[in-house]
Amino acid sequence: MVMTAAVRRRRRPAADRRGADRPAAADRRWAARLGAAAGLLVALAALLLAPATPASAHAVLVSTSPTASAVVPGAPAEVVLTFSEGVRKVPGKIRVIAPDGSRADRGEPTFKDTVVTIPVDPSGARGTYLVSYRVISADSHPVSGAFTYSVGAPSTPPTDTGTDSRANPVVENAVKVAKYVGYLGLLLLVGPALVLALLWPRRLSRRGPARLAWSGLGLLAVATLAELWLQVPYTAGGGLFAVTGSGFGDVLGSAYGTAHLVRLGLLAAAAFLLRPLFASPVGRTDGIILAILGGAALFTWPLAGHPAASPVPAVSVVVDAVHLGSMAVWLGGLVMLAVFLLRRADERELDAILPIWSRWAALAVAALLLAGTVQGLIEVATPRALFDTTYGQLLLAKIGLFVLVIGVAAYSRSLVRRTAAGRPGSMRRAVVAELAITAVVLGVTANLVQTTPARTEAANVAGTSTGYFSTTLTSPLYSLQVELDPAQRGNNSMHLYAYTSDNRPQPVQEWKATAALPSAGIEPIEIPLLSLTDNHATGEINLPAAGQWVFRFTVRTSDIDQATVTATVPIK
Repeated sequence: MVMTAAVRRRRRPAADRRGADRPAAADRRWAARLGAAAGLLVALAALLLAPATPASAHAVLVSTSPTASAVVPGAPAEVVLTFSEGVRKVPGKIRVIAPDGSRADRGEPTFKDTVVTIPVDPSGARGTYLVSYRVISADSHPVSGAFTYSVGAPSTPPTDTGTDSRANPVVENAVKVAKYVGYLGLLLLVGPALVLALLWPRRLSRRGPARLAWSGLGLLAVATLAELWLQVPYTAGGGLFAVTGSGFGDVLGSAYGTAHLVRLGLLAAAAFLLRPLFASPVGRTDGIILAILGGAALFTWPLAGHPAASPVPAVSVVVDAVHLGSMAVWLGGLVMLAVFLLRRADERELDAILPIWSRWAALAVAALLLAGTVQGLIEVATPRALFDTTYGQLLLAKIGLFVLVIGVAAYSRSLVRRTAAGRPGSMRRAVVAELAITAVVLGVTANLVQTTPARTEAANVAGTSTGYFSTTLTSPLYSLQVELDPAQRGNNSMHLYAYTSDNRPQPVQEWKATAALPSAGIEPIEIPLLSLTDNHATGEINLPAAGQWVFRFTVRTSDIDQATVTATVPIK
């Protein structure tokens, strides 16, 4: 009886079976769409609840008050840092250290757009103070540094033992690995989803591509969570597990955290629609919803990185999303070709699939080239920065590898044109070669997005080159503070300050100074000096060449007491 009933069920007319399956299929589609809507609501909630953060360029410290290395007559009531763009606070990472090593800052610093104000003890002792800082720029990267100023007279600079502004190399490398895993997950998700929706032969099982896509979705979710976790020690300093609740809350409340939370919500929404796609072809409506979710998710990468902080953020964000989407379509499709289609599809199916895929690949590569060119013009800014900055050198390496990939892709395209089936064996080898090279390209890209943009690095170099040189020289009779501005070839201004061993102004009866560049055969040039006060003299000198100049200073403090000190100054 059981067997007879089973046979009867199997022999039921196809029309009846379709009629019975329609309600269940419709229910599944509606459930998938409801789940997608729920995930989308999570993403929108994260977006709406996030604080608005203005887009700006990578922050650079442009000025300080008191000026770095300056000597001021009395202790200031506040220290002011001015950055090129707005910055955010890293709790406990802005400190002012007094000459005796104690904390001179009082209370929390205030942040107002580009200006950071640090209240300090106005009754501080004489001597040299150290200001150390670590803040977060708009592109989510930490900016740190330190400088000194002196009250009354310089002394031995103190050491800040309470904080370390250096980045943890383990954390930095872990962030790059997380970025790489995220890119890998993206292409493993996009490739199978796209091919299953538009190119997959009906007779072939979808199980293998579905597993690959679920793996990509998992990698992408894990990488997103890892990036959120690692952002805490990356910006605040410390090891992999130096994560506090308040620190994690600060990350989640930032634009960086918002972008990642939105990405997780969009992935959850897409997961509900991907399940029916992995089982059988889906309708146009579900396909359009999936495309919208995927396009929205692509924007979360540039919104959490350099593009959102570029000089033209609207252009950079769109261009970077196009660049990322083109990469995912191209490389994800290559994975599907290499792993499944070239192995399982028959000659007739390949004859239909390969020409279509070849056109898709050509469009994706063209979009990559166009988007990459625009990105390069924005982020590099000058041809010289391509060679003088780490970002530019990584970009050149990426371009070289990309040209190599284009050559292999052109060979694959020629195979498609030559034969109907595109020579599956030769095609498979060419596709594997493309994937091997692009795996290296992804590694370079993961490093590139964590590297200071060339425009910012070049600006830092330019800012450094226009700053002045300052040092303190000592002798048995006095200590001499030397300042040279701008320490470049051409006209320079010099200021000399003499102090006693206990950091009091040292009266000087006669000043003498010379400058020589032995490596270029330039003999000592006398520097005319004008005494402004008992312990302060100034002068002007034109330095005709760059190099390591040797300055000699002879200071006479009485009729018979004098001493000579020497300094080597790098002139750019």
